Formats: sequence, C-alpha cells, structure tokens
Amino acid sequence: MITTLIIDDEPNARKIIRGIVDSVANEFTVVGEAHDVKSGLEQIKKLQPDLVLLDIDMPDGNAFNLLQEIGNVDFRIIFITAYSDYAIQAFQFSAVDYILKPIVSSELFRALSKARKSFEMDEMNVKPNALLTNLKTSETRKKVVLKTSGSILCVDIDDIYFCESEGGSYTRFHFKDKSKFLVSRPLKEYDEMLSGFNFFRIHKSYLVNLDKIVSYEKQDGGSVILDNQTELIVSHRRR
Repeated sequence: MITTLIIDDEPNARKIIRGIVDSVANEFTVVGEAHDVKSGLEQIKKLQPDLVLLDIDMPDGNAFNLLQEIGNVDFRIIFITAYSDYAIQAFQFSAVDYILKPIVSSELFRALSKARKSFEMDEMNVKPNALLTNLKTSETRKKVVLKTSGSILCVDIDDIYFCESEGGSYTRFHFKDKSKFLVSRPLKEYDEMLSGFNFFRIHKSYLVNLDKIVSYEKQDGGSVILDNQTELIVSHRRR
C-alpha cells in the first residue's frame, strides 16, 4: 500500500481528495491530513508518507516553502493548484505531476496512476529536486528531467545542443560530446517547453539551442553549424 498524506487548506478539497484516493482499492491508503505548511511539515516528519498530495497556496506559506524546509525530498508529490502558471511551467520541466482546481476525479486518478508506476523506477529524488533547482536558479540554468522506461537523466537546459524528432512520437536529445538520449515524447512538446529558452525549430525534425550555433551556411539549401561541428539542415520556410 502506498501511504498518502493530503495537505490542503480547504476542508472540502481534502474531503474530495480523500474520497478519490480511498476508492483506489488495495493501492493507496490515506494516513493523515494537514491544513497548512506548519502542520504539513509535522505530519511529513511524523508519518513519513510515500506520496504527498500538496496544495500550493496555503495561509502560512506555499508548497515550495515546505519543500525547501524539508530539504531532501524522499516521497512522491502530486501538486494541486488553482492558477499558478509559473509553478506549472516548473512542473513541466521537472516532470512532477500536478492537477488543477476544481478537482476532477479523472485527473486525480490519472495522477495517482502515474505516481504508482513511478515507484517501479529509481527516481525518488530526481523530480522534486529538479523542481526546487528550477525555482531557485536563474532562467539560463533551468533543468529538465528526461526519462525512458529504464533510466532518468536530469540535465541543465543549456547543456542541450539540439532535439531531433524520431518517428513522430519520440525525441532524441543531443549533447556537446555527441552523446544522445531518447525519450518517448514528441518534439512538439519540447518545442513548446523550450521556446522561451532560446531554442528554435529550424526544421520539422530539429529543435536547436541558438546559443550553440556558430555559423549559417547558405549553400545546398541552408544549414547551421554548431560549436561541436554538428551540421543541421534548415527548412526553406525557417531560413
């Protein structure tokens, strides 16, 4: 059984969440509830839950204050938020689950299913710690979590040279030493995620870190040269 703690300042929200979690038979068990940062910290230390359903905005602080106070996060987290776009962006980069208020049961079921599956992988600290790094560091030192069915890689966005579409449903990440990492998410998702960090779609198959380009070659239809000597074709409409 996955021991679960609910931290939310709204009694009705806690009631709804508990009801949904309790309905997942033989998988999750709610071991406690808390209504603010202070009581949440106390319950986490006391109960040592496997999973925390964590509201972002609370009367005495927010979820990030709580996580920073804990330091080493050794439990899974599903964040709950009503509006915080900045936080949602951070979750996307760090691949931490979140659901939006008002709570929809199907969305919480989906998040619980992902949390359950994540226990099968050795990723206990990667996602939450990447989230905290993203919240504390400058825009140019954000991190992104990349994962396959068997491994996880947490990298600085600035270390990514380019992303390449593989078969439509996969993206291959390329780095300075020409090492590669394949993930099962389409390039379109990373285009949306990284466009605000100086990445540009030069071709339907390539999303490039503009900081790594050293020259643009006009011959043969057009291509860019990166500082590790990689050459990539630029589509006609992207020139």
